[in-house]
Amino acid sequence: MDQEINPTFKKQYAPPAMDQSSRLPGFYQLPIGERRKIAGSFGGLEDRQTDALGEFGALTPELTDVFIENAVGTLSLPLGVATNFKINGQDILVPMAVEETSVVAAASHGAKLARAGGGFRTSSTAPIGTGQIQVYPKAFDDFDKIFSPLKQDMLEYANLGQDRLLARGGGACNISWRYTSAINSLTFFLDVDTRDAMGANMINTMCERLAGYIAKVIPCEIGLRILTNLTDKRLARAHCLVPKGAFHNKDYTGEEVVERIEAAYLFAAHDVYRATTHNKGVMNGIDPVVIATGNDWRAVEAGAHAYCCRNGVYEPMTKWWKNETGDLEGSIELPIAVGTVGGVTKLHPTAQASLQILGRPSSQGLAEIMCSVGLAQNLSALRALASEGIQKGHMSLHQGNLKLTKTEGVTKH
Repeated sequence: MDQEINPTFKKQYAPPAMDQSSRLPGFYQLPIGERRKIAGSFGGLEDRQTDALGEFGALTPELTDVFIENAVGTLSLPLGVATNFKINGQDILVPMAVEETSVVAAASHGAKLARAGGGFRTSSTAPIGTGQIQVYPKAFDDFDKIFSPLKQDMLEYANLGQDRLLARGGGACNISWRYTSAINSLTFFLDVDTRDAMGANMINTMCERLAGYIAKVIPCEIGLRILTNLTDKRLARAHCLVPKGAFHNKDYTGEEVVERIEAAYLFAAHDVYRATTHNKGVMNGIDPVVIATGNDWRAVEAGAHAYCCRNGVYEPMTKWWKNETGDLEGSIELPIAVGTVGGVTKLHPTAQASLQILGRPSSQGLAEIMCSVGLAQNLSALRALASEGIQKGHMSLHQGNLKLTKTEGVTKH
């Protein structure tokens, strides 16, 4: 797959100092405090931000009570950093918040394999979210004839009160509609460039305002007014090439591993049961980055899985193939609606520290990083499945959990 590097990635991402590398051999062997210092130094964190990664990262009761209703406490998740990532030539440490053993290690290993071929190349479309405005017309009519002349006026109406967004180059930018006769439903699709915001509240506000406008044009009953989480105009992509020699081990040649990974992908492409677990592994990488940056992982999950069904069957999120030289290539394309401003992303101290470590990317840059992590995670899993099996590495890292379970070993403070 010939995929162009996003030419604006470097503008979307503030890289670390030139002498810093995400290739950190032995990082996992360091004490946790030392790892925290390295991650903080890599991202240029202030002391208070580094503290947010450790014991001072817990939410205050005041913030907890603002974030959710009926709050009684907080639930902590382990926060790690995946190493070895090189994206469009930039070294990046990737914060990941997840409870599952081996996820961070697998992402780091996949990134190391991709690094042997130059790392990940990424691209993305504009950050376009879509809202739906549903109405039930009192009578069928030529809706194209009625609404086509009103498109520009409808967009201007939707953009009322969005001066700051418009100044940044965003705002409602297109509107279309579709009539579904089976339920007498006329649905308008409002496309909004949300810039660096995820944009859910913004889009919902526009949809509710525009519903009133539509009701004045045709006699109708107003139905639902809400964004869709299938943001198929807001796509992020990543691609990597792994030289076959990077896979060579005592049991298999590199050529054999490449062929077995390709075969594993083809299994997922033709079997929905395998595709489900294949894709769960991809989201093993993406979700922890979404969580670490304070974004909505449920929205990302919903959109990603819906996008896999766009051709009428449930398909793998990634593609893997042996190229003309016998090396492995892989790609991923997903709708990822995330933000780097507003909401929990802005208020949560650990989310802010995580974004700083990532280099303060734009929403597009962050989505591209997430796609790269998903591709790395999948690569690592398929390499294991295609050779020694998944349990060897997973269970060796799982031993600490087992020891704690046997000794009921949660230390009380």
